[in-house]
Amino acid sequence: MQAVAVRDREAGVEGLFLTDIPHPHAAENDVIVRVHAAGFTRGELDWPGTWSDRAGRDRTPSVPGHEVSGVVAELGFGTTGLSVGQRVFGLTDWTRNGSLAEYTAVEARNLAPLPADIDHTTAAALPISGLTAWQALFDHARLAAGQTLLVHGAAGGVGSLAVQLGREAGARVIGTGRADDRDAVLGLGAEAFWDLGSDRLEDAGEVDVVLDVIGGEIGDRSAALVRAGGTLVTVAGPPTARPKDGRAVFFVVEPDRARLAELAQRVRDGRLRPIIGSVRPLAETPEAFARRVRVLGRTIIQVGLAHIHVRQD
Repeated sequence: MQAVAVRDREAGVEGLFLTDIPHPHAAENDVIVRVHAAGFTRGELDWPGTWSDRAGRDRTPSVPGHEVSGVVAELGFGTTGLSVGQRVFGLTDWTRNGSLAEYTAVEARNLAPLPADIDHTTAAALPISGLTAWQALFDHARLAAGQTLLVHGAAGGVGSLAVQLGREAGARVIGTGRADDRDAVLGLGAEAFWDLGSDRLEDAGEVDVVLDVIGGEIGDRSAALVRAGGTLVTVAGPPTARPKDGRAVFFVVEPDRARLAELAQRVRDGRLRPIIGSVRPLAETPEAFARRVRVLGRTIIQVGLAHIHVRQD
């Protein structure tokens, strides 16, 4: 089967190549998914799990991509709760071959049924971004109605969903980003927008929750904005600055079938809309990883042969 793989860690995105690899084996409690659409994170070529398995052994050539939407093609021994032919979406394991392939093996518990009225491209944009936004706001920061939420990178995959989820929860949402993102972020429901290139972040005032996907200086400066009892939650790395009278939390997103189902229901109801900026075929994955021109929204890779290729950048 065809897949996009990496072998040389030093080569970075230049080391991505389209190749043929063996069909995956379904271990106990696994399913084999025929991939229709896949999402990826550009930084994942720096993740240890891309190069080593859980025991620390080299596993190259490895297949990146950890967001998948497709159809169950095969069930491993002992797998329950899903059936062959069922539409599913979810997260692949960090230390196993991922979704940028025609087929991938996934633990059944990491997948959720995909309703028939959600297309695979939309579904592939939900798992990492949607679960990260939800877990950041509600599991770690305990965001509540009436609070003020500041979302960095509010036009990005995680940020755009966090803006929508925060607004639905009854929070006042402030988004940050580049000047070109202003209209998109306000259109998602943010009450205010801060241009990180020209506006003083400190003028945003005190907030109850900061969701930081940027890190570095922005993350450090954001700590001072958190009012007493509030939370700075980040996925950019362990925080180097902490709120004076609040908490700072760093976390890595975890699979959650029940939450994926809730996110899917919000999409069906029109309460949540992932932003899809570019849709590319599997052969163009290396180019998509190395993209030089910024495109608003997620880049999704279409893999299933039944899909029509739509390129939007």
